Amino acid sequence: MKTLKITILASVLIAMTTSIWAENLKLNLRSQSKDAADTKVNTERVMWDSKKTALIICDMWDDHWCKSASRRVGEMAPVLNDTIKIARAKGIFIIHAPSSVIDFYKDTSQRNLAQKAPFAKAPIKLSTSPRWGTAWCWTDGKREGVLPIDDSDMGCSCKGEKCDIREAWKRQNKLIDIAEGDAVTDNGQETYNLLAEREIDNVILCGVHLNMCVLGRPFAIRQMVKVGKNVALMRDMTDTMYNPERPPGVDHFTGTDLVIEHIEKFWCPSFTSTDITGKKAFRFKEDKRKKSRK
Repeated sequence: MKTLKITILASVLIAMTTSIWAENLKLNLRSQSKDAADTKVNTERVMWDSKKTALIICDMWDDHWCKSASRRVGEMAPVLNDTIKIARAKGIFIIHAPSSVIDFYKDTSQRNLAQKAPFAKAPIKLSTSPRWGTAWCWTDGKREGVLPIDDSDMGCSCKGEKCDIREAWKRQNKLIDIAEGDAVTDNGQETYNLLAEREIDNVILCGVHLNMCVLGRPFAIRQMVKVGKNVALMRDMTDTMYNPERPPGVDHFTGTDLVIEHIEKFWCPSFTSTDITGKKAFRFKEDKRKKSRK
C-alpha cells in the first residue's frame, strides 16, 4: 500500500512538472555589453509564461517597393507562419501588425478584437511623432547612438539600378495565416490595450524591417521597451533594408547581423525561432556566408 502511494505521488509530481514546462517558453536570450571594449556575448536561459507572452508580427506585407526585400519576405513568410502556428498552439497571443493596410481587415473579428479592447493608460506617453503617416519612435541618441549601417538611401539591395520608392503593399502576406483569436492592429494604444487586458508582460518582435519598422513602429521594440515590457527579438525571423554599397560596405546579411548586435546592446536580447519550434533556425538562401551570427 505504501509503495502504491509513493508511485501515485511520483506520477502526480511528474504530471505537475510536465504541465509547468508545457506552459512555459524556454528561451536562450542573447545580449551584449554596451561597452565597445567588451566583446563578450552573453546568453541567459529564461522561462516565460506563454500565457503572458505576445508575438507581434511587423509589416510582413504582400509586396514591397524594393524587389529584393519583397523576395526575401516571400521566402521567410511560410517559415514564419509555421513558427506562428506553433507559438499559437503554446498559448502565445498573436498580434498581426501590417502597418498602413489595417483597413483591409476592417470587417474581421481579429480587427474588432483590437478595437474593442478596453483603454489602458500606459506608464509613459505613447509616441505620436509621425513618419510615413504613422506614429513613430525615433532613434534615441542618448540611449543607442546611430545605427551601425547607413540606410539613408532607404536600403534597396538590388544590384544595378535601384527600385523606385512607392507604396506597394495592400495587405499582410497571404502566406501568413490570421487565425481566430489573433488580433490585427498597427496602433500603439490598441496594442497596449490588448496587452493590458491579457496581463501580458512579455513581447516577442519579428518581421521587417529591423533597422526601420521593427525598431520604430508604435507597437515595436523601442516603444515596448519604454512601456516596461520584457522584450525579445526573434532574430532569424527578420531582415533589414540595407544596401551593401553604403557604409560600412559589408554584404546585406552581415549588415543585418550588425543591426541585431546593436539591438542586443542597447534595447533587448534576441533568440532564434528554434526555441519555439525545436527546428533549425531560418536562413535566407542568398546568405552564402560560411558562418553567421545566428
